[in-house]
Amino acid sequence: MKILGVDIGGSGIKGAVVDTKSGELLTERLRIKTPQPATPEAVAATLKDLVTQIGWDGPVSCGFPARVIHGEVFTAANIDKSWINTKVEKLFSKTLGTDVFVANDADVAGLAEMHFGAGRDYQQGTQVLFLTIGTGIGSALFLNGKLYANTELGHIKMYGDSAERYCSDSARERFDLKWKEFGQRFNEYLTYIEFLLQPDVIILGGGASKKFDKYAECFTVKTKVIPAQTLNLAGIIGAAMYGELRLKEAKK
Repeated sequence: MKILGVDIGGSGIKGAVVDTKSGELLTERLRIKTPQPATPEAVAATLKDLVTQIGWDGPVSCGFPARVIHGEVFTAANIDKSWINTKVEKLFSKTLGTDVFVANDADVAGLAEMHFGAGRDYQQGTQVLFLTIGTGIGSALFLNGKLYANTELGHIKMYGDSAERYCSDSARERFDLKWKEFGQRFNEYLTYIEFLLQPDVIILGGGASKKFDKYAECFTVKTKVIPAQTLNLAGIIGAAMYGELRLKEAKK
């Protein structure tokens, strides 16, 4: 199936048409700067611009940096607060004049990683936790290859604040941490997660996963921790896969 997958982020909105069977991009990856302020109407207009530039008139599916349930936004940790309670699927569908599906960005990136990346070897009989380390910490939890959506484990409390304020990639930059110092902090977070969930495998994606070898030696958890493989394209590919799932559900 061919679907336009879009990764909506705080700094950029990226998209390409994806072959959901192979995970291959069928068009060039296009990136447009996220409007500031990133209000619902402004982002919708930018999304329309992206779709027009790609020249696509089919279904569109987006990864979005918030908890999205039944097409409605419920959190806004790293986006404009005006998004809370916005019916995002309805807004985007009306703006584009086509079916638009929206899910949490870490969830859709996890879908791509489980099908085309490091998660391929961990399907039946395993619990996999996929974490994205970027502006915040996103999470996607899989049991027997199936997604348990909207976990938001980057917001568990550490030192009186959300964990992502302590050990995300933006926190590393904000506190000017060396990679080993960051690794020690992230190990604290993983230790907490391991205690809560006892996953079989933890896969690390997002920007900081590219430097995995610089801090992995700091990890003391018993759970196997490995880097993601789909990297920058996971959000686009996974968004398209989510759209395919929704379209199949609608036909049942």
